Amino acid sequence: MKSIVVAASLVALVAGSNSAPAAAQSAATELVGPPSSAGEAVRTGPLPARLSLAQAMEEADARSPRVVAAEAEVEAARGRQRQAGYRYNPTLNVDVENFAGTGPYSGLNGLETTVSVNQRLDIGGRRRSRMTLADAEFLAAKYKLEIARADLALDVRNQFATALAARDSLALARENEARARELVRVAQAMVDTGNEPPLRAFRANAALVQATAELRTAEAEERTARRSLAALLGSSVPPAELMEGDMWVAPETVDSLATLDVRLAETEKLIAEARLQGQRADGRLDPSVGFGVRQLRDTGDRALIANVSVPLPVFDRNRGNISAAKSDVAAAIARRENAVVNAQAEIANAQAELEAAEARLAALEGSGIEQAREGVRLAELSYRAGKSSLVEYIDAQQAYAATQAELIAARQARAEARAILSRQAAADGDADHQP
Repeated sequence: MKSIVVAASLVALVAGSNSAPAAAQSAATELVGPPSSAGEAVRTGPLPARLSLAQAMEEADARSPRVVAAEAEVEAARGRQRQAGYRYNPTLNVDVENFAGTGPYSGLNGLETTVSVNQRLDIGGRRRSRMTLADAEFLAAKYKLEIARADLALDVRNQFATALAARDSLALARENEARARELVRVAQAMVDTGNEPPLRAFRANAALVQATAELRTAEAEERTARRSLAALLGSSVPPAELMEGDMWVAPETVDSLATLDVRLAETEKLIAEARLQGQRADGRLDPSVGFGVRQLRDTGDRALIANVSVPLPVFDRNRGNISAAKSDVAAAIARRENAVVNAQAEIANAQAELEAAEARLAALEGSGIEQAREGVRLAELSYRAGKSSLVEYIDAQQAYAATQAELIAARQARAEARAILSRQAAADGDADHQP
């Protein structure tokens, strides 16, 4: 029994040195990534009746299941990172010999007991490779969380811009329908006084039917846009009104090498390299050493024993896994280069689209929309005075409506280009948390 107590003490001593995860060592080499936030419960309940873009962004981050899932994956990677720091557990061996035999070994007369502890040594670098891999996977999980937030912010910005465009299109459709209705009244009055043939009244009524149909379509699209925005924010009840006073400004410059997608690709390359390191470590030999105590029955004495065991790499040297891991590294390098090219192209395209949209807006908001509005006013006066035809008046109205629609489309295009640039600049810090 004394030998068992001694061996148990040895096990406790070895286990104590192995039980604590190498948190301090892992922390010293932990890769630096985007800041992570503690997960919170998913928000429920109705959206604000009057919703701004900043509120929509905040509601989306608090309600989105994709953010909650990404946060859970970060915590899972944190657990694996902690687990990777543990060493191998020791093995307790208890050997009982020379009993239940014949002669002097019958019963327990010749019983001998040996208690030993074996410990596998990590001289091949398995633990270090596990820690390196876990650190890289934890960093990748944090980048995926930030990408989930950035993609969600991009979707919210685009859908908010779509909803604003639908709202403005609805206002334009109502204005066009009101003008068409007034045109019917004026045309009918001129037909009644003999200043216009009856055909002109039919033409005005046809224009009213078309304007009414466009109004119904705009009403449906506006409702659909608000419902889609509410669904994106995790609510079935859309906001009653959208406010646009807090529109964001796109960053002037965006470094393609600092984008979240490129950084994630670089981290995945580190993961592939760490797995290659681990496969190489698995191909090395890790001996196990042991020592213990043997109780000698004949003399009552005790003696120490020691042993060393080494696996023999006769059949498996892990060459296939090492070759596969090398190919994975090459693939990760190629994906990183592809991520850089895609980021550069997306940034350049968004900047070009933003410049084009701002140029269109400068022309339309400057003199374009005023000239179209003045053209409608002058065409109406001329028609009422009998100096121009109904067709010319309708053409002026349609030109004004087309200019207004172009203005709405340019504003939406500007918003979408800004959203893409903000998405690409999210790695600069808190860009994806700004309105």
